[in-house]
Amino acid sequence: MLHHVELYVSNLTRSLEFWEPFLGGLGYCESQRWPQGVSYLYQKTYLCFVQAPEEHLRTGYHRKRVGLNHLAFHGRSRAHVDEVADWVKRSGFKILYPERFPYAGGPDHYALYCEDPDRIKVELVAPAQG
Repeated sequence: MLHHVELYVSNLTRSLEFWEPFLGGLGYCESQRWPQGVSYLYQKTYLCFVQAPEEHLRTGYHRKRVGLNHLAFHGRSRAHVDEVADWVKRSGFKILYPERFPYAGGPDHYALYCEDPDRIKVELVAPAQG
């Protein structure tokens, strides 16, 4: 069981414009807030977003370097994935592989791939149809 994930972000305010509604729509609730960060809890697992110190912002993040590639979440349904995709577009965030949405992961994998403000790849996967 995953306990928590902590992500350092380049601009906490901007990151929360993505993560607060995204995680809220998945059932996460804010559990802690302090000047440099916020955490969101779902059951026993939480995600924490912390403002990166200024001296560490120079190199930036890229998912193809060593480290985190992406975070994937369970969607409630295909309709839920579609709703979140619409929100991502309306909110000005980037959908990845838009020409292949919602099957960029293959014909049996209904999912949204998008990026947060720091270009962290986020995936929302619909339950398998059966």
